Amino acid sequence: MEIAPHVHLLEETKGSYVYVILGQEPVLIDTFFPGKIDRVIAGLDRIGLKPTDIAHILLTHSDVDHIGNAKRLRELSRATLWAPREELAYLYHEQKDHGVRRIIRALMKVDKPAIDRTYDSWEYISDLELIPTPGHTPGHVSIRYQDVLIAGDLVTTRKGKLKRSPGLLTWNQQALQQSLQEVGKHSFDWICPAHGDPIQRGNLWETLLS
Repeated sequence: MEIAPHVHLLEETKGSYVYVILGQEPVLIDTFFPGKIDRVIAGLDRIGLKPTDIAHILLTHSDVDHIGNAKRLRELSRATLWAPREELAYLYHEQKDHGVRRIIRALMKVDKPAIDRTYDSWEYISDLELIPTPGHTPGHVSIRYQDVLIAGDLVTTRKGKLKRSPGLLTWNQQALQQSLQEVGKHSFDWICPAHGDPIQRGNLWETLLS
């Protein structure tokens, strides 16, 4: 599904959507649940791409449904794999997750990927703007391309409604609220979450903050 020019949602990854942005360079955002790389490859094939066409793989955070196929996709594509520096300790199991996340990570085993580069602050990769959005996790990032926000797990959508990251899976509610406020200052027309269908912004972000 093409959400906006050059922005594709891989419908095959419903449940934790993977996005592809065909801007200056082909970029894959997140990598779906572990053991389901065939769905990501099928989605790429549907839009006329092979893994080797991908230049960068960007991880929004370290939850297993986002990093699940990062190792294998990096190997197949030879793309540069990026992740938030604050997430590395969780990704490599050097620091334990809290609450339900610890259970999820124990149940869903992930092959640890070799991270090539980290984003440490406000920056651009190719023509994509990286926006630090901690709250759901300590190092969560969102990504803006033109008028589209790839929101990761910062927000979810359901039945035309926009909601913040579920409290049960939120690392820090205060940080999440601040991230929502900061992102709201940016200009974008489309909100593309990992969980739920893309939705046009309208006044939904302002309603979320009220």
